[in-house]
Amino acid sequence: MAQKYRIETFGCQMNVHDSERMAGLLDQAGYEPTTDDADADVIVINTCSVREHAEEKLYTRLGELRVLQQETGRNPLVAVAGCVAQQEGESLLSYTNGKVIDVVLGTQRLKMLPSMLNRATESRFPVVDINPWDDVSFPLGMVRRSDPVRAYVTIIEGCNDHCAFCVVPSTRGHERMRAKADILADVREAVASGRGEVQLLGQIVNHYSAPDDPSCDFAELLSEVDAIPGIQRIRFASPHPRHTGSRLIQAVRDLPRVCKHLHLPVQSGSTRVLQAMRRRHTRDEYLDLVARIRESIPGVTLSTDMIVGFPGETGLDFEETLSLTEAAQYHSMFSFKYSPRPNTLASKRMPDDVSPAEKTARIVALQELQRSIQTRLHEQAVGTEVEVLVDSVSRRRTRELSGRTSGNTVVNLLMPSDTSGSAADEDWLGRLMAVRITRSGPHSLSGEASSWVPQSMETRSC
Repeated sequence: MAQKYRIETFGCQMNVHDSERMAGLLDQAGYEPTTDDADADVIVINTCSVREHAEEKLYTRLGELRVLQQETGRNPLVAVAGCVAQQEGESLLSYTNGKVIDVVLGTQRLKMLPSMLNRATESRFPVVDINPWDDVSFPLGMVRRSDPVRAYVTIIEGCNDHCAFCVVPSTRGHERMRAKADILADVREAVASGRGEVQLLGQIVNHYSAPDDPSCDFAELLSEVDAIPGIQRIRFASPHPRHTGSRLIQAVRDLPRVCKHLHLPVQSGSTRVLQAMRRRHTRDEYLDLVARIRESIPGVTLSTDMIVGFPGETGLDFEETLSLTEAAQYHSMFSFKYSPRPNTLASKRMPDDVSPAEKTARIVALQELQRSIQTRLHEQAVGTEVEVLVDSVSRRRTRELSGRTSGNTVVNLLMPSDTSGSAADEDWLGRLMAVRITRSGPHSLSGEASSWVPQSMETRSC
């Protein structure tokens, strides 16, 4: 009887994709997936350390597994992977006195998971491997994709920028590019498996330069992916504002399958704070970029990341963050209270001098402003027709689906009554639908589907 595995994922889209890779490796090794702790012979926890709260989830989960072992007598192999594993290494074993964790797997050693599980089983001692590895290749077709509609494809591993708040260079290593040929093969395989949307991943995607084709930068890579038959949409995350030049803007504007949405992490609206963060762009440069993008790409939507309470941030600095948010008119925002991360420049050199209460007050004010902006932008979409790629089915109501516009806005939609009985709800997954927007909220739109959309149809990207 085959052994069973369960993978739990905390953190970003790259972590999600790493979990898909590990699942594929375990499938090939003869394991079978399960969603039940009590049924699992192997439990893999793929961790994040970008934010403190995500890191704490690991320790909570390990405590739950210790209780499970004590109460049931079952002792599944537990592997900790991802950024916390890379960051803490062997010291994770001392946290649990070696009683819960069997494998500690660094971010660059994913391909070693099956062999490390075997070693831990045979030796009955924990196995740790967090060594750096420059090989960023991965066997074609090995990924066990978890999403029926979209496929993640990594193009860059690691980062060289060393922003003062960011733990990524120490947990993901230095920047390493995947070969263009491997990326395109990955995309073709994903499309052949029925995934209509591809999302290209990297810490800074617009740093991309193909190691197997010196003429291929990120804009050219987008062009080559756009030309692959059968692909419906292309997204990417995340570009750095400092490297978002005219070639990338033109590619987003002109390539028909590249979504008209840009995630441009700004982190602060204050030039003084941006300099302390080592972001290497100013407030005015960022706002000039936003203006050029909006002028070049009609209907484009923008989103961002923002940190409040960075060391030394004053009330005036925060007011500049609010004014930049109002000027940029983001369709969505990920906002965070600053927390010191291990091995970062800020944690080593800058006192965490903004009080927890002040951080909370600032993030509440920022989120209230962003909510009002999103509400206003979504209200403007009522009465328009948008193109939606269906990516989920309601568990509460039949004929109710959900998807996203090219601009990455969530749309909940009802199928027209004349389609009743023509197909199961799941059969609409991956289809492009024309949807008439009837209602709006701060986080999503609602509407009625009118028809299936040919790929050539042009609609608003809101």
